[in-house]
Amino acid sequence: MQKYILIILSALAVTSCKVQNNQTTTPVSTTKPISNNASFFSAIDKKSTFDAVKINSKIDAKTGSFIPTLDAVIYIENGQKVWMNLTAVILQAARGVATQEGIKGYYKLDKTYIDSDFGYLNKLLNVNFIDYNALQNLLLGKTFIPVSENDYNLTQNISGYTLTSKQTQKITENGKTSEYKIALDYDADFNLSHVLLTNLANNDQLEITYSNREILSNESFPKSVKIIIKANKTDEILIENTKFDFSRMETPYSVPANYKKTEIK
Repeated sequence: MQKYILIILSALAVTSCKVQNNQTTTPVSTTKPISNNASFFSAIDKKSTFDAVKINSKIDAKTGSFIPTLDAVIYIENGQKVWMNLTAVILQAARGVATQEGIKGYYKLDKTYIDSDFGYLNKLLNVNFIDYNALQNLLLGKTFIPVSENDYNLTQNISGYTLTSKQTQKITENGKTSEYKIALDYDADFNLSHVLLTNLANNDQLEITYSNREILSNESFPKSVKIIIKANKTDEILIENTKFDFSRMETPYSVPANYKKTEIK
């Protein structure tokens, strides 16, 4: 399944600390929890207003197997579609698309494809709450984890703000409940900068850092993203977004003949 981490995750996000054997810590807060926090939660819940954005990216991955630097085109129609195309040394390597209904992708080198609901992506990330809206937010560097004033403490730190779960967060999706410890860091402008999510059942971790932001069309876009997935082994994906274009484009997708479907295992 590792190759599909690239097809889908590079459609995800946007450099961070390496996950150590012990849990990475967030910036130390020296203040008590902020009680008057309505403006903060309103700011981080603000919806994207762009119509569509095309992002040119370079992707480097460490998954235990050699993978060359990939060039990617990631195209997002707000609330509707995430489409991407990956090339290696000029040749197309993979293509994928996510909609509200699920995800599809094919990998040209071994002639396989996926066609699934978001259970496949949740399996890759070792979580259970990713749907289309969460995927789009993750890609854009916005809050993609369910948060509320009642369940989190908001504190100020040297670089902005930190949200930490007051107690174990139980998230139920498709009848399955998982428990997480969650910490999210934001800069002084309320932009998400770091996420560390720990599954308490197995100590698996998902860590994402967003950096080098640019303001375009009244929205902050991260130009650098590092995703670390720590389970039985550690996978890392570094995405450098080099160009943003807000015009619409065609997004062809069809699985070539004689490709074999990959099932979730």
